[in-house]
Amino acid sequence: MNRLGRVLSVLLPPLGLFLIVVLIWQAAVTGLAIKPFLLPGPLAVAATIRDSWAKLLQAVIFTGSASLAGFGLSLVTGTLVALAFSQSRILRVSAYPYAIFLQTVPVVAIAPLIVLWLGYGFQSVVIVAFILSIFPIITNTTTGLLAVDPDLVDLFRLNNASRWQVLWKLRFPGAIPALCAGARIASGLAVVGAIVGEFFAGYGTERFGLGYLIQASSNNLRSDELFAAVLLSTLLGISIFGAVSAAGAAILSRWYDAPVDHRR
Repeated sequence: MNRLGRVLSVLLPPLGLFLIVVLIWQAAVTGLAIKPFLLPGPLAVAATIRDSWAKLLQAVIFTGSASLAGFGLSLVTGTLVALAFSQSRILRVSAYPYAIFLQTVPVVAIAPLIVLWLGYGFQSVVIVAFILSIFPIITNTTTGLLAVDPDLVDLFRLNNASRWQVLWKLRFPGAIPALCAGARIASGLAVVGAIVGEFFAGYGTERFGLGYLIQASSNNLRSDELFAAVLLSTLLGISIFGAVSAAGAAILSRWYDAPVDHRR
């Protein structure tokens, strides 16, 4: 199967299902005469996107920027933390519970504190996205760094390899697949974190992201705008996830001969 055929085999099934859901949705809204403020039809949502495209695009840009900044920060910080964990068992045992804390603590509980410390605006949204997305990077990369074949480690040591050489020439290359898997998970969580962060630390009425728009349209019962913002949030998350997955596949193709299945 050529490259175009593989792409179509991946894209057509979900697009076909989406079209079926949209048709059922429109038929239900029309046939059951559901009030628009309860459930707007897809045609009404599409009209809202068309009429408010400039405002929605600005919101997508702000939320996307915060998501990417939070994801990038978590990728760098999480990888460095994982490298440190792989080199010291005492550090790993002592600090790993605090990494778990970042994943288990409710974001809505610490977001007001972040706003109190850093104020409203972009920086607070980025920190929330960072907190929500860093754990998969740490845990996946640490697992990959420690899952090296002991025989290979012994082989490196027999050849008088330093600890630094074992880390960068054996452990880190072996952990690349785990790092890529963690990055895919973190990319989606970064979008969620940015939107949640905007609930508490929105940019204001002139500069706002999708989270602020979702909250404002919900409070004002503008269901068509609410659905439009939710749809664009979903598309933003899928786009960032797809870009990170494609980058990971490109990296893995340079390190490994086995083909990467994008459907996983």
